[in-house]
Amino acid sequence: IDQLPHTRVLQCSSFYRSAPVDATGPDYINAVIHLETRLNAYEALKAFQSFENLAGRERPYRNAPRTLDIDILLFGDASIQSPVLTVPHPRMRARAFVLKPLSELLPGWVTPQDLQSVQSQAIEKLDASRSDDL
Repeated sequence: IDQLPHTRVLQCSSFYRSAPVDATGPDYINAVIHLETRLNAYEALKAFQSFENLAGRERPYRNAPRTLDIDILLFGDASIQSPVLTVPHPRMRARAFVLKPLSELLPGWVTPQDLQSVQSQAIEKLDASRSDDL
């Protein structure tokens, strides 16, 4: 992602392991990154989908297991509703695997009530110094 034109990674959260939500399959490794970019949201989405494809992602059905999934959660102060992109991400406040890492980068944005509402979702913060955790 840091190789995208006019884009740089400002922050990266810790890594977390979680079970799939509304799906079956192996656990996922999750993180949130904060970017600065001159790309518009649709250009960023297209670039991220290209990365997913390069990682072997297939989309046989909704919520299918995947090798890589990059979501745009927020895009500055933008509010976008289109057939291909909704920002803010419509389900982000309902998912521990988004809220926990996001709270590291934007602690004032994620409320205690948000975290309380997802406490039943199993999520484990990984030790980045242990390569077998990642």
